[in-house]
Amino acid sequence: MKKIQHFIDGELVSSSSSNTFYTTNPATGQVVGEVYQATEKEVEQAVTAARKGWEVWSETPGAERAKVLLKAARLLRERNEELAKLEVLDTGKPYAEAVEVDILSGVEAIEFFAGIAASIHGEHYDLGGSFAYTRRESLGVCAGIGAWNYPIQIACWKSAPALACGNSMVFKPAELTPMTALELAKIYKEAGLPDGVFNVIQGDGEVGKALTEHPDIAKISLTGEVGTGKKVMAASAATLKKVTLELGGKSPILVFPDADLDEAVSGALLGNFYTQGEICSNGTRVYVHKEVKEQFLEKLLARTRKLKIGDPTDATTDVGALISEEHMEKVLKYIELGEQEGARKLCGEGRVQFEQSSPLNGGYFVEPTIFDACTEEMRIVQEEIFGPVMSVLEFEEEKEVIQRANNTPFGLAAGVFTRDLQRAHRVVKRLQAGVCWINTYNITPVEVPFGGYKQSGIGRENGLAAIEHYTQLKTVYVEMNGVDAPY
Repeated sequence: MKKIQHFIDGELVSSSSSNTFYTTNPATGQVVGEVYQATEKEVEQAVTAARKGWEVWSETPGAERAKVLLKAARLLRERNEELAKLEVLDTGKPYAEAVEVDILSGVEAIEFFAGIAASIHGEHYDLGGSFAYTRRESLGVCAGIGAWNYPIQIACWKSAPALACGNSMVFKPAELTPMTALELAKIYKEAGLPDGVFNVIQGDGEVGKALTEHPDIAKISLTGEVGTGKKVMAASAATLKKVTLELGGKSPILVFPDADLDEAVSGALLGNFYTQGEICSNGTRVYVHKEVKEQFLEKLLARTRKLKIGDPTDATTDVGALISEEHMEKVLKYIELGEQEGARKLCGEGRVQFEQSSPLNGGYFVEPTIFDACTEEMRIVQEEIFGPVMSVLEFEEEKEVIQRANNTPFGLAAGVFTRDLQRAHRVVKRLQAGVCWINTYNITPVEVPFGGYKQSGIGRENGLAAIEHYTQLKTVYVEMNGVDAPY
């Protein structure tokens, strides 16, 4: 059985205690590795190593930092296929997705921030007989806490801007997906990153709690649930850490009567069933205008029924396995709850059953499920399910649907499908969401900021906006004419 360790100060490290836990393949339910649980000792080792690494890395010129990052990106590209297979083993998502998106989107983040590293700068202020200038300086040791739906992408999204700005990082993967962050750490080392600049420690929420409370960590960047985000923010307050929180959502997709319905269906499919619905920005509340709802549903059901559910390692599979048995049971209970609340289930037969001899019968597969006749009061409409469950709601008026779309504590994303350009921009302006798409959905280029409103998060990942979250501004005043003291 594979032993999954920590990566501290440039090398693999086991835990000082015998505490371990198992990680399983979601497609079969079989154990694939034994993971070392970090103790206080490993947390301290990682933070100490990161502090020493930061002292070296923060003094490294931006152009030199860029060279290391670009080499790491090149190595990731070269190993895309093997890393994609490992990601599939860890997450249960289809190989076709992992090989096209998961690693390569992380690579794009590293390349983007490598291109910025040498140009991070402050400003100059002419004050007549004197002047002032600002410096953008690194924060120090940053902690990244990852989620299990996009393990290596999230590790790249957090580490790339942190390292480009001269920080070091201690990264904790989600305990359900511990493997690929270690491969990223090895690649960073191979690319020339100094020891201690990027460390990986394994473990559960207690390890994350230890990071948020550690006085030598300057910033926490979390991708996770709203409840976890609130705990991280509260714990970080004791030392006034900088915090970036990328949390959950219950995002709306609005389909107006003049929309291209085939494109709208494509957006709804991407916003609900990609990665088995395990995406924070998913548009799981699909509001369709009364005039076109029947046509929309007809097209949607026809295409949903063609989706291939099965072995994630098969390149033709469209829908893989949910992350764990516990999560699968949660999703199945929501489907049951939707029917109890009076929603009309149009498709989806719950847990997928394969041939009796298939190892996939031990996996956590749930059929894509679509509910019609939904209302705002239903829990399947209000609560984040994080699975392949779509709620379709009917609307008639623009003002009405905007109010309904905004009636949620979340505000991560939203989508609008219409051919009317004025309407598109008018509606987007009024939607309370940090990321909005017009006539597409779930497209996240690294060049543009990503993050939410309301309880969907604080701060932004990606784009130039991320630089502000991984640097601090120092003002320097230079007096040229002596001190004018009134004493």
